[in-house]
Amino acid sequence: MTELLKLHGIVEAPPDAVAAVLLDVRPGGRSPLATTGRTAPAESPQAPPAESNEARSAERHKAPPAGSDKAPPAATGQAGPAESDEFTVTRDGSVLTVTVDRARRSVTLQGEWWYRGVTSVEPDPRGSRIVHRVFDVATGRHWAVRFVSRGPLNAAPRAFADQLAALGRELGVNAWVEED
Repeated sequence: MTELLKLHGIVEAPPDAVAAVLLDVRPGGRSPLATTGRTAPAESPQAPPAESNEARSAERHKAPPAGSDKAPPAATGQAGPAESDEFTVTRDGSVLTVTVDRARRSVTLQGEWWYRGVTSVEPDPRGSRIVHRVFDVATGRHWAVRFVSRGPLNAAPRAFADQLAALGRELGVNAWVEED
């Protein structure tokens, strides 16, 4: 994975307040990163076969055989939020996987064969620092990324400035892009 672009700016609001807006990325959400289009749960190759909560609960809480001194098995597996923080959205004919990492205050959009954009909120003495990075995640054909990435990379600074302005408006605070 190669970083192609890094942009950053300031929003004069606490990181948790900025993250509450920025991470609301589902279609119709408050985030300026909110996508339009249709959503679907993201496919996860590591996900176990679907099984109902009731079936898992009944198996975990099944009483041991009579006369046995064995305790019921400990709960295993993973619990996820009721509404997944990973989903796909179809936009302009492209399927993007959107991942929200609340602990890191970040949103990742990955699509096509080469693109990953990560936007995160970090504490800053002036409020919050918003960092947007674009990565080449192609497996092979890196030479082709130079050509297909030109449009998105050229459009990214204006889009980032617009997103910061929208965050500032939503929160009623100042926001600006920092120049290197």
